[in-house]
Amino acid sequence: MFVNRRNVQIQWGDCDPANIVYYPRYFEMFDDSTSILFEAAGFSKQDIIKKYGLVGIPMVDTRAKFHIASTHGDWIAIESRVESFKRSSFEVTHKVFKGEALAIEAFETRVLVGRHPDDPSQLKSAAVPEEIVAKFMRG
Repeated sequence: MFVNRRNVQIQWGDCDPANIVYYPRYFEMFDDSTSILFEAAGFSKQDIIKKYGLVGIPMVDTRAKFHIASTHGDWIAIESRVESFKRSSFEVTHKVFKGEALAIEAFETRVLVGRHPDDPSQLKSAAVPEEIVAKFMRG
């Protein structure tokens, strides 16, 4: 299974008045981490959209479990992977580590979306290409 790990330093603007990361900032980091995961696998988001005629790859569900807080100046590692694929959607997990400790577990579901062939003003889910599935499932 293909996994990407990146290090992120918590910045002043990531934190709330209590000097802990304001939780929506983590979701921005997770969104970035998914794009970076695909790029590391050889599939930039823009290339996927262009090559397969997609409109986008929106997130349709997300949640997180917060175990350990982070503050300004801390370094965290975000480990991201695609856990599974369905016909047009896929599940991504992000594990955030602070040192060796698991700080956050986050989950998202994304779907590939293109224009409806009968009515281009409408959107329709699109099948995940086999080459993408193969890369993430085989590593």
